[in-house]
Amino acid sequence: MESRNPFFKNKTFTNTSREVVHEATVIDYNESMTVSGTINKSFLMLLLLVASAAVTWTMFYNGYNPMIFTIGGAIVGLILVVISAFKPQYSPYLAPGYALFEGLFIGGISAIFEAAYSGIVIQAVSCTFVTFMVCFGLYKYEIVKVNEKFRSVVIAATLAIATYYLISWLLSMFTSFQPVHYGNSMISIGISAFVIVIAALNLFLDFDQIEKGVQQKMPKYMEWYGAMGLMITLVWLYIEFLRLLSKISSRD
Repeated sequence: MESRNPFFKNKTFTNTSREVVHEATVIDYNESMTVSGTINKSFLMLLLLVASAAVTWTMFYNGYNPMIFTIGGAIVGLILVVISAFKPQYSPYLAPGYALFEGLFIGGISAIFEAAYSGIVIQAVSCTFVTFMVCFGLYKYEIVKVNEKFRSVVIAATLAIATYYLISWLLSMFTSFQPVHYGNSMISIGISAFVIVIAALNLFLDFDQIEKGVQQKMPKYMEWYGAMGLMITLVWLYIEFLRLLSKISSRD
C-alpha cells in the first residue's frame, strides 16, 4: 500500500504519523509538512545535484578520470538514503548531502554517455522533465487517481524489475550469462521502455505519499524526507532514459 520508490517503501511515513498521534502533539501550520515546502526543498536539492554534477562532468572533459568520485558518490548517496530511511528526523541534513553525492554520480555517468552519444544528456533531461510535468499534471487534476489497485500493480511491477535486475547482475558476475536487457536489441529496448513507464508510475505513488503526509500533519522535517524520495525517483527515471536513448542511438 506504500510507494515502491526505493526510499518510500519503508514504513517511515506510517510510523511517523502514529508517533504524532500517540504523543497527542498539536502541530500548527508552520511546524508541519506542507506541499509547497516539499516542492521548494525538491528544487533546492535539484540545484545542489546539478552543481555537484558539474564537478565530475568538468573533470571528465578536462582529461581527468572522475570514476572514483562517480562510484564514491553513488555509494555514499545510497548510505545516506538508508540512514534517512531509519532516521527521518535527520533528513534536513541527509537530504542535501544525498543531492551533492548523487550529483557526483550523475555528472560522471552523464559525461560518459555524452562522450559516446553526443546530445544524449539534453535529450534525457528533457524526457525526464516532460515525464515529471505530465505525471504531476495528471495527478494534480485527478486524471489519474491513486487507488489500491493502482498501487498493487505498480508495486508488483517495481518489485519484479528489482528482482530481475538483481538476479541478472549476480548471474553476469559469476557466470557467462548475458541478460537480455544488455545490448541494443529490440527486446532490450522494449525492456528499457517498460522500466521507464514503471518509474514514471512511481511518481504518482510519491505524489500521493507526500500529500498524505501533509494531510496527517507530519513534522516539518518530513518535507526533506519527501523531497529526497522524489529525487530518488527522478534520478532513476533519468538514468533509464539515458540507457534507452543510448540503445536507440547505437542502432543508427
